Amino acid sequence: MKNLKAMISIAVIVFITSCGSHKEHQESLMRLPVTNPLRKDTLTTRTYVSQIHSSRHIDLRALEKGYLEKIYVDEGQFVKKGQLMFQIMPRLYQAELRRAKAEAEFAEIEYQNTKKLADQNVVAPNELALAQAKLDKANAELALAQVHLDFTQIRAPFDGIMDHFHAREGSLLEEGELLTTLSDNHEMWVYFNVPEAEYLDYKKKLKGDSVMEVQLMLANNELFEYDGKVTTIEADFNNKTGNIAFRATFPNPKGLLRHGETGNILLKRPLKNALLIPQKAIFEILDQRYVFVVGKDNVIHSRHITIGAELPHLFEVTSGLEESDVILLEGLRKVKDGDEIEPEFHEVEKVLSELDLYAE
Repeated sequence: MKNLKAMISIAVIVFITSCGSHKEHQESLMRLPVTNPLRKDTLTTRTYVSQIHSSRHIDLRALEKGYLEKIYVDEGQFVKKGQLMFQIMPRLYQAELRRAKAEAEFAEIEYQNTKKLADQNVVAPNELALAQAKLDKANAELALAQVHLDFTQIRAPFDGIMDHFHAREGSLLEEGELLTTLSDNHEMWVYFNVPEAEYLDYKKKLKGDSVMEVQLMLANNELFEYDGKVTTIEADFNNKTGNIAFRATFPNPKGLLRHGETGNILLKRPLKNALLIPQKAIFEILDQRYVFVVGKDNVIHSRHITIGAELPHLFEVTSGLEESDVILLEGLRKVKDGDEIEPEFHEVEKVLSELDLYAE
């Protein structure tokens, strides 16, 4: 009887110990969020560093030498086509014009007199032809003198915005000396370089007269409010970089964009039937990317994956995962390969909605 009681006591102790051990094991497991990859159609955005140029950006230079007598505009000012901007001292050219006018008038009188004599057969026809040639030469010199005088006034060739001055009033200018630059900013040209493989994809998808629309990210990380269109592709690839230059045209009705700015061109490309996972579910070892996959026994194992496109908060997985796999979403640094966890499953749609995701 005593032996029976002892055996029962030992069994109870073993059972209690076993239950306690199991309870402690359950309490020791970390409760971590898990989810599935998502397969769907979406968009990926490619980013290209770009340079912003005015559709027309020119140097304004002195066409005649002389002293800069007057400046009628200011730096950064918007000027209208034909507006007077600079005046080079015109007195020398005015004197040359008066002399040319006098010589033209003298040649005209000489021609008229010779014509009267020729009509009366007093002089030979050759004399009249010579007088006509002298008159034509005088008129040509008069026109040239007028052009030189007009060149002392520098006027805006089109509507635009001035840059800073390169000369001040009173400066002695040489012919061709730079005065300022003028930019027509109503339409902007944005240049960016595209790798050969992406150029081929672009040309393959383009049909007929269709054009590719792009967006512009400004230096303050804000999107420009107007979309642009790829209007030009340069003729040759750069042999050193393997890139070719694209040019996108953007409207600029509010004048926000200026010549010389920088930005990033955003080019959207559709992804069909892509397998997507949150970026935070990935860890790297020696430039290789891995995820923790949760087995049916709740034991996690690292798995190497291959990444395709990168989206905001997401990666496209091209190999290494299936839609049915369960992956660890958070706590990657708290665990190691072979650990058992207590998974807390989260629906992938809810996970993505909390990532500030844009997808179609």
